[in-house]
Amino acid sequence: MVDEFHSFLNTWNNILGYSTPAHHLQILDFLVSVLTTNPHRGLLMAFRHSGKSTVVGIFAACVLYMRPESRILILSAETGLAARMVSHIRHILENHPMCSDLVPTTKKEWAHDRLTVNRKIGMREPSVICQGIHGNITGMRADLIICDDIEVPNTCNTAQKREMLRERLRELDFILSPTGTMIYIGTPHTMDTIYRTHE
Repeated sequence: MVDEFHSFLNTWNNILGYSTPAHHLQILDFLVSVLTTNPHRGLLMAFRHSGKSTVVGIFAACVLYMRPESRILILSAETGLAARMVSHIRHILENHPMCSDLVPTTKKEWAHDRLTVNRKIGMREPSVICQGIHGNITGMRADLIICDDIEVPNTCNTAQKREMLRERLRELDFILSPTGTMIYIGTPHTMDTIYRTHE
């Protein structure tokens, strides 16, 4: 499985005219290990401008390529930030040669905050949907939850906000499918970081 993810990443970088940095392969290997190994929980922290969100978007697109029935939820501190990740995934799906069969002819759900690839009929949730951390996620179901930069100054600068954030994160266990994967991506912004809970 790792080889398929590497091929997907390298093909995408070739399209863009880039070589694949070694640390991007390391990030991808970590994400694949979280996806394939119990308890399917992981925390990715890397230096700023390392391209971690870029690799995570490629990883999510490859998950859909390999498992089109997957339901992916992107959570960020604000909906706009999460929507950027959805746009990144959509751009990859539309332009990666391995994903041509996933892009629907009629793009009923192909927007800035959600998209649905070609897959078996009868599934209610979009393939990818995003939300701000304090947005309405009631009733959602997901096989992969990516928490991308949920801890930022506006969500963690007081003890009360940090507790609200932790409480919100506990709700995700009711959204995730029994064999689902949850990945946290971010940078600590306080000594009492919420990431300590998920190390």
